[in-house]
Amino acid sequence: MDIEFFREYCLGMQHVTEDTPFGPNTLVMKVHGKMFALCGIDNFSSVNLKCDPEIAPELRANYIAVESGFHMNKKHWNTVQIGSDVSDKLLIKMIDDSYNLVVDTLPKKLKETIKRD
Repeated sequence: MDIEFFREYCLGMQHVTEDTPFGPNTLVMKVHGKMFALCGIDNFSSVNLKCDPEIAPELRANYIAVESGFHMNKKHWNTVQIGSDVSDKLLIKMIDDSYNLVVDTLPKKLKETIKRD
């Protein structure tokens, strides 16, 4: 996966915007203003994603590329190394899961603006 695919995929999700609140080199993806993914712009070597705390330890144990979130709450965030033992298909699922975890925390009025299958 490259940063262009990552950006297009995330921006294709409902109510997603991109921002650089931590400086010009860190891309942050948000749904209704709440962060669900972060990555380096110049160095797209990893991505930080929210993760269910019940699943995070299993992912970290089973994949070399998955570590506790760098500079994030280690219980709720994972850092995933790009191009390692996590396939693009799994990474896309992890992005979707991160997005959905954040959507689940939104106020009811905002949740209602998002159509789910």
